[in-house]
Amino acid sequence: MTDRYDLVVIGAGPAGYTAAIRAAQLGLKVACVDDWRGPAGEPALGGTCLNAGCIPSKALLETSELFVQARDHGPAYGLRFKELSLDLAAMQAHKNKVVSDLTRGIATLFKAHGVTWIPGRGKLLPKNLVEVSGKSAQQLEAEHVILASGSTPVNLKSAPFDGQRIVDSQAALEFQEVPRRLGIIGAGVIGLELGSVWRRLGAEVVLLEAQETFLSMADEQVAREALKQFTAQRLDIRLGSRVLGSKIEKDGVTVRYQDKSGEHQESVDRLIVAVGRRPNTDGLVSDGTRLLLDEWGFVHVDEHCRTNLPNVHAVGDLVRGPMLAHKGMEEGVMVAERIAGRATAVNYDVVPSVIYTQPEIAWVGKTEQALKAAGTACRAGVFPFAANGRAKAMGEAAGFIKILADAGTDRVLGVHLVGPNCSELVAPAALAMSFGASNEDIMLTMFAHPTLSEALHEASLAVAGHAIHLAQPRRSK
Repeated sequence: MTDRYDLVVIGAGPAGYTAAIRAAQLGLKVACVDDWRGPAGEPALGGTCLNAGCIPSKALLETSELFVQARDHGPAYGLRFKELSLDLAAMQAHKNKVVSDLTRGIATLFKAHGVTWIPGRGKLLPKNLVEVSGKSAQQLEAEHVILASGSTPVNLKSAPFDGQRIVDSQAALEFQEVPRRLGIIGAGVIGLELGSVWRRLGAEVVLLEAQETFLSMADEQVAREALKQFTAQRLDIRLGSRVLGSKIEKDGVTVRYQDKSGEHQESVDRLIVAVGRRPNTDGLVSDGTRLLLDEWGFVHVDEHCRTNLPNVHAVGDLVRGPMLAHKGMEEGVMVAERIAGRATAVNYDVVPSVIYTQPEIAWVGKTEQALKAAGTACRAGVFPFAANGRAKAMGEAAGFIKILADAGTDRVLGVHLVGPNCSELVAPAALAMSFGASNEDIMLTMFAHPTLSEALHEASLAVAGHAIHLAQPRRSK
């Protein structure tokens, strides 16, 4: 006998579990199918983000940053201690507890909202049947289906994973000892975050980035400042370095790469491949289900995440746009609400991005180089954290906030940040832009003192040429 549901969600990562909960809140009968397994082989909700990505990496980033602050800056702050040592096992245990608490939390939310959780691998069959394989083998009949199976790390032919010496980003979170010398292929978001963790804990870190430009997706001014700060932290970032091959040795890995000066070799204890992720569509649909994919392997959808199949939607990492958990969550909510008859949409022009290094890097909206390329005249205002009282008190005065406003309408087109707590500071910028705020709207907003957010206010004043705590050339009235 086939169980019937108003909605079946395949995948319980941020996009999937959010969609399931919101649909249940709106009165739909919902099931969520997911095959993720925890450390002991137990079913676990939350997908890659919660179990092997966003959350565990932030736990390690936070604790490793505390370690560095105490070790390198404690005495300057008047903190005296006889000895500071690293207990990596305890650090990993803390990370694992954070993950397990949150996965159990999603299970509690499913139960509270009446979402049926079905552990197993889901496959879409014709006529919106969902086949579940595994211990809970069964078939589900759905009026609507949401595909939310996420993504998986790209495996390079020149450096294939072996699970020990050459690993993906998930395995890189589970190291039981600090590598003496760590190689990372890719100096993007994942590479920088993982490199920061293990550099803080004592590893020598070399990042091989094929692109000639550092953080090409970020504002150029922000990228330059970030590269300067990472270089000061002794992250060895080698741009224009294309990996040609690798060889696993008895005690490490030899990486062969090419840059402008020719071919080189680098020996490392371990090698992390962090060159991006691909949509996880393998086995997602049956051979008789003609789901349309684009040339990159993403599920083809319209602006409301509808696929070419009737009543089948796809969200999150499976579809176009940045592979960000919060973007997927908003898509999950939108689709659930549209299935329930509500006309909602996602504003893809205001999707914040964050890199959780130190300093943190964040942005929302257009970069200055993109606006120039489009011929859009804009005014820029930059305010350094070195002139912010709270940042100085924290001992984290590197970086700045930059606001870009349309030269004609004064509408805020982009906000770019590098410095302390920028992952939090980008939120008010995104809020303002979501409601079409002008730069003057931010100028006229009162910010608490002393706070880091005052730098956002001062950056808006700098756009108009009269930041209070920054010497600027006088402008005519």
